[in-house]
Amino acid sequence: MSIEAGTEHPQRVRMWFDPTCPWAWMTSRWLGEVADRRGFDVDWQVMSLAVLNEGRDLPEAYAARMPRSMRLTRLVTAARAAGGDGVVKPLYDALGERIHHERRKDDDAIVAEALAEVALDLSLAAETDEHDDALRASHQAAIDLVGDDVGTPVIAVDDTAFFGPVVSPAPTGEAALQLFDGIVAAASIDGFFELKRSRTRGPVFATDLQEA
Repeated sequence: MSIEAGTEHPQRVRMWFDPTCPWAWMTSRWLGEVADRRGFDVDWQVMSLAVLNEGRDLPEAYAARMPRSMRLTRLVTAARAAGGDGVVKPLYDALGERIHHERRKDDDAIVAEALAEVALDLSLAAETDEHDDALRASHQAAIDLVGDDVGTPVIAVDDTAFFGPVVSPAPTGEAALQLFDGIVAAASIDGFFELKRSRTRGPVFATDLQEA
C-alpha cells in the first residue's frame, strides 16, 4: 500500500504512548504533524511503562519513575472511559506540555490543570485501579503487535507495527513525511526487525529550539 502524499491513505493509524515518556512525546509531535499534512486520524492508545516493567530488576532512578507512569496511564484510561476516545489526545497534550515542555514535577497540580483544560471532572484525579483491566488490555494490544522487547511508543499503520521511531528533535515539514514513508516501508518488510544507532542527544522539544 502506498501512503505517499496524493495517494491512498492508511486505513488505520494507532499510537500507544505513556504520558511520562519524553521519547513517546517527541514521536507524538512528529506523528501529529504527518497526520495533519496527510489528512488522516490517529487512534491514540495507552501503554504503561509501569506495567511493562513489572517484576523487572530496574535501576533505582528508573524504578522511581514507575509510580508516576502508573498514575498517569490510569488517568488517561479513566478519562477515556468517562469522556470517550476524543478526550485522549487533548488530555495527553495538556499533560505533555506541563511534564515535558515545562518540566514540572508537581503531579497533583499538573493533573488538576490538565483535566480542567479539557473540561473533564476533577474527580478523575483520584488514582484508582477501577480501569486497570482496560489499561492492561490496551498495553497488551501493543505488546501483541511488536513483542515485549520494546518500550513506548508503539505505532501501527494498518497491518504494519513497530516500536518508535525515537527521534530528537521531532521532524517537521517534508522531513516528517519522508521519515513516515521510509519507516513504514521498512517495517512492512517481513523479516525486518531492527535498525538502530547510539543516541547522541536527549529529547529536544520545540520550546528548546525556540529558546536556542
